[in-house]
Amino acid sequence: MPRRLLTLIVLIACIQPFAVRAEERSVAAAIDSFHAAASRADQPAYFDLMTDQVVFLGTDGTERWQGQEFRDFVNQYFPNGRGWTYTPTERHIDMGPGGQWALFDELLQHDRLGQCRGSGVVVLEEGRWKIAQYNLSVPVPNAIVEDVAGQIRALPAP
Repeated sequence: MPRRLLTLIVLIACIQPFAVRAEERSVAAAIDSFHAAASRADQPAYFDLMTDQVVFLGTDGTERWQGQEFRDFVNQYFPNGRGWTYTPTERHIDMGPGGQWALFDELLQHDRLGQCRGSGVVVLEEGRWKIAQYNLSVPVPNAIVEDVAGQIRALPAP
């Protein structure tokens, strides 16, 4: 193998991880902006970070909003200056093949709920990362999960 070709192959192999990390940083910045806009109740910035048909899954099993339905939900709060603050403490990002989408999961801290978990999908639209799905949950420790499940079963059906 010619020396130049071998050098090129080694160089590409070394650069690839840096490109992936740069994309992951870009995805993380979009997710951070999403949380910051929610905390400020900045409706235009928040909506701009989502796809038109975003799916948002809330902590209650009945909370599944898509597209305009989620925007209508947000409209109950943000115009009055009421946002929500979830502070990421840990995050994992997995880039999809081709770099056009990514999966993520994160641990979050919330003043009232304590530790929460967010997970979702971001897609690259016109050169910008946007949230296509976000799932907010409250992790239940295994030591109390049966008690919590029993309390949920005891509630009237929605």
